[in-house]
Amino acid sequence: MVHEMHSAREVLQWHLDNGVDETIGEVPVDQFAAGVDAKKPRPTAASPTTNSQKARPVLASSDEAVQLAEKLARDAADLDALRAVMNSFELCPLKATASKMVFGDGNPSASIMFVGEAPGADEDRQGLPFVGVSGQLLDRMIGSIGLDRNKAYITNVLPWRPPGNRKPTPAETVMCLPFIRRHIALVAPDILVCVGGTSAQNLLSIKEGITRSRGRWFDYDDNGRVVPTMAMFHPAYLLRSPALKRDAWNDLLTIRARLRELSDA
Repeated sequence: MVHEMHSAREVLQWHLDNGVDETIGEVPVDQFAAGVDAKKPRPTAASPTTNSQKARPVLASSDEAVQLAEKLARDAADLDALRAVMNSFELCPLKATASKMVFGDGNPSASIMFVGEAPGADEDRQGLPFVGVSGQLLDRMIGSIGLDRNKAYITNVLPWRPPGNRKPTPAETVMCLPFIRRHIALVAPDILVCVGGTSAQNLLSIKEGITRSRGRWFDYDDNGRVVPTMAMFHPAYLLRSPALKRDAWNDLLTIRARLRELSDA
C-alpha cells in the first residue's frame, strides 16, 4: 500500500512538472489510443474543450513567426484591434496549452503602465493579469502610493501562460515582443514599470538581474518617444523573499515622486 501511494505521488509530480496542474474536463482523454472513432462526436461550442483537443499551432520557423507578429502588431490601430490579432495568432506554442489569453487590465488612459512577465494559473483561468496571490500583493503595493486598477494599466510581456509556470523560452519571448511593444505604444504611458527581471531585460535590452536593475530609471524607446522606466521586484519574488519588501517600498516611493512631478508639470 505504501509503495502504491509513493508511485501515485510520483505520477502526480510528473504531471505537475509538465504543466498539468488543473482539471478542465469531466472525461479523461486517452491520447495513446490508436486511430480516431469516426462515430465519436466532436466537441462543439456547447461542450467543454480540453487543452488536448485544441488546435495545434501552425508549424513555422521562429523568424517567420516574429515577422508575422510584427506585421500584425504594426497594423493594429487600437487596443481592440491588437487584442483581435493576438487572438488570431497561431504560431506561438504557448497558445495551444493556455486556457485563455491574458491581454490587460486597468485604465488604458492611465499615465503609468506595469508590465510583468507572463500569466500564472489564476490569470490563465480568469483571463486577467495579476489576479492570484502575487496580484493581490501588487494591488496592495500600488495602493500604498495611491494607485489602483482605475489609475494604472497592467499587462505582461507574454499573453499566454507557460505550462507549469516555467520560464518562457527566448524564442517564445521574442515571438511575443512585437505585441507588447505595440501594446505599450497604444497605451502611451508617461511612466513604465517593469515588474520583474524578465520584463526589464526584454523591454530594456539589459542583461543585469533585477537585484541590480531595480530602483533605477531607464529610458524605454517607444518609437522615438522616451518613456521613463523603473524596474522593480515581482510580487511573487517578494513573497519568497519578504526581507526585500523594504527595497520594493523605496522603489514605490520613487515612482510616486515621479508621478507627482509629472502631474505638477
